[in-house]
Amino acid sequence: MKTSLMLAVLATALTSSAAWADPGHSHAEAKTFGEPGDSKKPSRTVEVIMKETDDGKMLFEPISIAAKKGEQVRFVLRNEGQIDHEFMLATRAENDRHAVAMQKNPDMEHDEPNGRRVAPGKSDEITWKFSKSGEFNFACLIPGHREAGMDGTVAVK
Repeated sequence: MKTSLMLAVLATALTSSAAWADPGHSHAEAKTFGEPGDSKKPSRTVEVIMKETDDGKMLFEPISIAAKKGEQVRFVLRNEGQIDHEFMLATRAENDRHAVAMQKNPDMEHDEPNGRRVAPGKSDEITWKFSKSGEFNFACLIPGHREAGMDGTVAVK
């Protein structure tokens, strides 16, 4: 009986630690700002340009987006810059945690429905359904990019 209890405790500990292993990729919190949308039924499309400027800034155009609760937005992500950029949509707290993880692993591969890394001259897209009201964040979390200006907001009403 003691062996069974110890195995159960160990299994619980391992399962719990796996959830904490990558704080930048908490899928549970993703529910707080919406869910993947149906790419065949977006309410509208928003083109987001990612690029660098001659004076060393990096930016998104537009830097702020408004959406309605329940709306599905297709984000067409176009990298018009000379280096990789990414678009990660989340709460500000989630992106802050993800940024810390990216500092430790700047070449981290992403497989989340709420973000994409886009190579120079390429484009990609995500469709997101905003199921809750609030102000949410999109950012390029490649180290140094957010700090250089790639930090935007989505206001959902």
